[in-house]
Amino acid sequence: MSYIGRFAPSPSGPLHFGSLVAALGSYFQAKANGGQWFVRIEDLDPPREMAGAAELILQTLKSYHLFWDGEVVYQSQRHELYQAQIEQWLLTDKAYFCQCTRKQIKELGGFYSGTCRHKNINDASMSAVRLAMEYPVENFQDLRHGQIDIPPALAKEDFIIKRRDGLFAYNLAVVLDDIDQGITEVVRGADLIEPTGRQISLYKMLGQPEVSYLHLPLATDKNGQKLSKQNYATAIDIDNPVPTLLTAMQFLGFNIPKNIATSPIDDILLWGCKNWDLTLLPNTLQQIHDS
Repeated sequence: MSYIGRFAPSPSGPLHFGSLVAALGSYFQAKANGGQWFVRIEDLDPPREMAGAAELILQTLKSYHLFWDGEVVYQSQRHELYQAQIEQWLLTDKAYFCQCTRKQIKELGGFYSGTCRHKNINDASMSAVRLAMEYPVENFQDLRHGQIDIPPALAKEDFIIKRRDGLFAYNLAVVLDDIDQGITEVVRGADLIEPTGRQISLYKMLGQPEVSYLHLPLATDKNGQKLSKQNYATAIDIDNPVPTLLTAMQFLGFNIPKNIATSPIDDILLWGCKNWDLTLLPNTLQQIHDS
């Protein structure tokens, strides 16, 4: 099977250094394996999105010469796909409506215990939709870090696939999109390790072959907080991209020769594709604990 990877940012703001690290890691991994690299805009949550952010993200990728293959996919245009799968599961009792609140779940220990699983609730307007967990995943293999263990209570939880407010859940959308696009490997930040087990369980539920996973180190600020749009991380420079590009590559473990650092941006990226080495990546899990 030929390699197909992707970078899938949410348009809640411009790309910052942490998101550039994720873009570069997924790009280098795809190109080092002779594969394709897709871009998907994960615009599932309108209240959190910034007007014009999707276009700015694409403009930024172009300014860094991170040119994608194929057409850009927008999750906001794929609601029918998500809803059709949910309806199929509801009809076959593989999913159900749930009216439990976050407060109620917290009072029960923080993990959902399946309270509404057999209540036969039919009021969709006041309910979330949960998947009846059939394939709990308590560990998976990360390409850099080996076996990652997931707490059993979290692995066995019936998780939400559509929210009470009518928005589709990230876990459902990302798996359906990855399957539809033929993604063979997911390369992303270490902050997304936790939902990986749930996503693998969805592959099993759908009878689809699982993808492989690589989680990259998290860029943090001076206080140890993950760089994110929610933490007001600074947008990266799109007018003079080379210095930030080099810094991000060094963060990913590259030891860049001086003659390469002073080369045109396309030559820098080509050198990066040829010299990409997973064993040089910093210890992602340690960065998670420190952040």
